[in-house]
Amino acid sequence: MADAPKTEIFGLDCYAPAQIQANVEKLGIKKATMPFLPSFMLSVIAGGSIGLGAMYFLIMLSDAGLGFALQRMLGGVAFSLGLLVVMVGGAELFTGNNLIVMAWANRQITAGQVLRNWVTVWLGNLVGALGLVALLYLAHVYTLNDGGFGAALLKVAVGKVTPDSLTIFAKGVLCNVLVCLAVWLAYAGRTVVDKTVAIVLPVSAFVAAGFEHCVANQFYLPLALLLKATGHVPAGLDVSALTAASVLHNLLFATLGNIVGGAVLVGAVYWIIYRKGLGGLYPIPAGKAQAPAE
Repeated sequence: MADAPKTEIFGLDCYAPAQIQANVEKLGIKKATMPFLPSFMLSVIAGGSIGLGAMYFLIMLSDAGLGFALQRMLGGVAFSLGLLVVMVGGAELFTGNNLIVMAWANRQITAGQVLRNWVTVWLGNLVGALGLVALLYLAHVYTLNDGGFGAALLKVAVGKVTPDSLTIFAKGVLCNVLVCLAVWLAYAGRTVVDKTVAIVLPVSAFVAAGFEHCVANQFYLPLALLLKATGHVPAGLDVSALTAASVLHNLLFATLGNIVGGAVLVGAVYWIIYRKGLGGLYPIPAGKAQAPAE
């Protein structure tokens, strides 16, 4: 007897792209209609989680003995901790939630619901990141590696606030293309191992390239400002560019770039392909599509 037709693309044990698109739409409805309190609390968790990944990255960056490429690659892999906690443990991350535009494009949620979700989640991410900043400062984590951690952080922060608006915006676009691709690929997986493998390479690539992630910057930049304000700046390191105004400038244009990269270049493009265009190439078997666990 002939084998039963496979439902997975190319016979792999993962969701096909058209199934992922349908699942992301369903999850987008759930996210956009979630009550404020759980949405905000899950956002706080995500902000802290991304901050933990950024902390791990800075530990790698503080080791001057590593070559540039190796240091960046290992640091990017370490940073993946943050998105792993969000995707596997369950949390609301602003950059990943840019994909809810798929549900909006299919008229399942309103523009107002999309904006409400983004504002709530962005602010919740900020609260979580600032909470972690306070804890790490009180724990004197900046003294790790004889102050190398703090020096690495300050150099990263200065590098983020120095560029012009267009540069920050472009880096934000590139960042969230990779982050939302990591989220998209993670939704293809059926196990924790699948999701981990899917997340690590795209996330480590954006970190290694120095792209701008607004939630990570909600951690890096306030902690750097705090170190500057309390006098924990290594001799000879110029941090004059690091001000409250330059931090806000970075967060504004990184956020706008993240929206374009995630909502337009990933969310809208995949929606057009699989909802309006090529979805018939990989039809979703009846009963197979389901919203992936947060």
